[in-house]
Amino acid sequence: MEQDTQINQEDTIKLKLRRVIFGTDTRLGRYFDISLIICIILSVTLVFLDTVASINSQYGQLISVLEWFFTIVFTIEYLLRLYCSAQPVQYVRSFYGVVDLLSILPSYLALLFPGANFTLVIRILRLFRIFRVLKLLRYLSEGNVLLRAMLQSGRKVFIFFFSVSLIVMVLSAIMYVVEGPGNGFTSIPKSIYWTIVTITTVGYGDITPGTNLGQAIAAFTMLLGYSIIAIPTGILTAEISQEMGKSKDLRRCSNCLKTGHESDACYCDHCGSELEAEI
Repeated sequence: MEQDTQINQEDTIKLKLRRVIFGTDTRLGRYFDISLIICIILSVTLVFLDTVASINSQYGQLISVLEWFFTIVFTIEYLLRLYCSAQPVQYVRSFYGVVDLLSILPSYLALLFPGANFTLVIRILRLFRIFRVLKLLRYLSEGNVLLRAMLQSGRKVFIFFFSVSLIVMVLSAIMYVVEGPGNGFTSIPKSIYWTIVTITTVGYGDITPGTNLGQAIAAFTMLLGYSIIAIPTGILTAEISQEMGKSKDLRRCSNCLKTGHESDACYCDHCGSELEAEI
């Protein structure tokens, strides 16, 4: 009897923890997630500040103590998630589970491999939880449209990238022959670097052509760069338009069967019936 009582008490504790840690429908759960997000932001900020030499020399020891404090907090949180999760294995394999684990491992790995603690910036990925805390999950459907559009345009973008790579190699070889080592084009790989910088309209200016023919080729490369930039933009825009059209077709009124409703529409614009929520 006592054993059954202990089991029931343990289940009750797990249920309460689960509501706080995994849920946002309670005040404590909301406070927990907001506190967690603040800790993540502070922890990542410390990692950034630790890379500044003047700050590291003056406050390095304090930053190290605070980093370990946040690491211990996140470790306890991760263990509590494992303890109260309804499906611990599924949580460990999930995106959030992997990120939660990776956010604490670097500190322990740094004890064996100095410098590994800078990978703590992966903790910033945990800020994706803000979608759940602020009830923004309904807006992820728009993100899915963008993701599907990128996947659909993958082949076209690959062909475009491959074609640009060929153009870059041809122009690099020409510039190497025309300019030569005297003007900074010491090798074809160096010329490839110049061509990529020029064709993307970045233009660092660390290598510049000195001959008239080389400058003419450089001018052509710059103009070509502006033309090239517009191509992947057009490809992605077309795919996004198609995906948005498909998402509208999915919103069908169960009463009059009319399609084409906006993703955020709540009522049918034809019969006024309430639309079913998107899944």
